[in-house]
Amino acid sequence: MDSPQNILLASEGLRVGVDDVRRSSTLICAPIMAESVDKMVVDMGNAKALGADLVEIRLDHLKCFNCSEHLKILIKESPLPTLITYRPKWEGGQYDGDEKYRLDALRLAMELGADYIDVELQVAHAFIDSIYGKKPEKFKVIVSSHNYQETPSVEALGNLVARIQATGADIVKIATSALDITDVARIFHITVHSQVSTVPTIGLVMGERGLISRILCAKFGGYLTFGTLDSGIVSAPGQPTMKDILHLYNFRQIGTDTKVFGIIGKPVSHSKSPILHNKAFKSVGFNGVYVHLLVDDIANFLRSYSSVDFAGFSVTIPHKEAALKCCDEVDPVAKAIGAINCIIRRPTDGKLFGFNTDYVGAISAIEDGLKGSHNSGSLTVSPLAGRLFVVIGAGGAGKALAYGAKQKGARIAIANRTYDRARELADTIGGDALSLADLDNFHPEDGMILANTTSIGMQPKVDETPISKHALGSYSLVFDAVYTPKMTRLLKEAKEAGATVVSGLEMFIGQAYEQFERFTGLPAPKELFRKVMDGSL
Repeated sequence: MDSPQNILLASEGLRVGVDDVRRSSTLICAPIMAESVDKMVVDMGNAKALGADLVEIRLDHLKCFNCSEHLKILIKESPLPTLITYRPKWEGGQYDGDEKYRLDALRLAMELGADYIDVELQVAHAFIDSIYGKKPEKFKVIVSSHNYQETPSVEALGNLVARIQATGADIVKIATSALDITDVARIFHITVHSQVSTVPTIGLVMGERGLISRILCAKFGGYLTFGTLDSGIVSAPGQPTMKDILHLYNFRQIGTDTKVFGIIGKPVSHSKSPILHNKAFKSVGFNGVYVHLLVDDIANFLRSYSSVDFAGFSVTIPHKEAALKCCDEVDPVAKAIGAINCIIRRPTDGKLFGFNTDYVGAISAIEDGLKGSHNSGSLTVSPLAGRLFVVIGAGGAGKALAYGAKQKGARIAIANRTYDRARELADTIGGDALSLADLDNFHPEDGMILANTTSIGMQPKVDETPISKHALGSYSLVFDAVYTPKMTRLLKEAKEAGATVVSGLEMFIGQAYEQFERFTGLPAPKELFRKVMDGSL
């Protein structure tokens, strides 16, 4: 798989001022897709208020379009530079009429003062020839190619760029589809190399796996990215909102030397890690960006993004065990657990180091819930000592909690949907095993501790629970690693049964402290973390 590793720039200084002026020249364009001209005018005002640099006026979305009259209004009334697009159905748009009328409208937009027009590669040669000698000085023609099936090889993309440049394009635009997140590396390769050309390039990859192309284009030299006014109203699959681009990912502060971090998972869009880490990076002036990474094959991902610019990752379901095998070195505790949730890439040689911060965050939160000491370095006996600690799930998080509780002197029982996996972990760690179906009738003693480490009950399946309510009366404390929603059905029913409950949010914050410090080498802003997660910041 192609990798941009040879073309990315390593960072020297990692700190930037919190309120630095924009570091990237990449523009943010808001697509305007209303069905009426009046609504488009309103939306253009909203785009400016949200922080867009320009607007893309999608003429093909208008229900009623009077070419001369409406173009004059739209171009004159726009408070921002305008990009006029009249996308035909054969290139993924809405227009299904006469081709001459469509191209005449684009020519008229140029004459009426539009700043850019977008014309498709298929008709670009003839169109650009038709306006030869008539182009205003600052007017730019974007020639675009959309591939809704795949992302071609670097060689094929390079040939496509050359074909687009040969039309006389002022700006190249290539939009492809992501079958895998590693496809985006090929687009980065193209946009980085476009920096040596006189023709700027827009390179974007559609779909959730392509999201990083829309954020990291600011690092890899893309001319512009698209940000929607509202979530769900997109002109292409996978577009983030203006709000997220600017305030979640701190887009204006991303530059060529910005370090990239992210959460590797499947699914991953629910993760709050980007909110947490990006706010923390900004608060301490750290030159990094943290993104969602929808990864199917973690080994393939790490091979493709092997530059030291991809400096560290959080790892979540279902990759925690596979990630361990991808590391050059693994922390002894993580090795004993058999799973990691944090990878650091050493800047000097690119080697990968794996850690497990899950068990620290979870066990501390559970000990706090039991109102005991959680200082493992002291002589104080842990409140977990001697207690029966029942873990639901035998995956990476289950192993972490079982190992951490065992270290604190707890007796362990593993419950899993597949009994053989429960038995395997129980034998490794020294404990009992049972199937998930047996858990409802498991009552060897009162005052037990229950820890759910599976995704049961996570959004959107919030009505699910791993254990029936009647069985919860045997537990003095119930912990749920799920934190979306914060109060799962399991925790609600456990509270009603009289147990102390500990939300996965506590584990999440605890493990994030340590990850942040490993990512940055700086103390975690703990108060900020908690404010972000409780919604007060």
